[in-house]
Amino acid sequence: MKAQRAYDLNEAEAIGAALGAALRAGDVVALSGDLGAGKTTLARAMLKARGLAGEAPSPTFAIVQPYAPPEVDLPIAHVDLYRIEDADELIELGLDEYLYDGALLIEWPERLGEAGWPGALWIGIEGTGERRILTAQVPAAWEARWPLR
Repeated sequence: MKAQRAYDLNEAEAIGAALGAALRAGDVVALSGDLGAGKTTLARAMLKARGLAGEAPSPTFAIVQPYAPPEVDLPIAHVDLYRIEDADELIELGLDEYLYDGALLIEWPERLGEAGWPGALWIGIEGTGERRILTAQVPAAWEARWPLR
């Protein structure tokens, strides 16, 4: 299923909260868009929806920022692949291990290579101004719980 929606910056937190509330263990959410598009804003809102009290730092330099109970109610790894230059570097990160009991939020998923991440909820964000366009490739596992109808 493909979904598209226009939104403004005031709605970004509500959109992220709705997506975060729908997260389950084993989910991968790929957040794609240019610098400043709002990928981190959506990821932070998803983490807040799962109980994170403080502001989540951008994982740009750490690459992987894990969150676990009691900080959040579902283990989540917030991943920023911006600094990854070759998909072979991803093996060292062990990202699939987070999916046993948690979820992944991946910024810059294009760095995963041509295969991407099979079964991921792929969210593309266009625009960097007040108005944005969110386009989602919604996999079968998300169709019944897709919150942005």
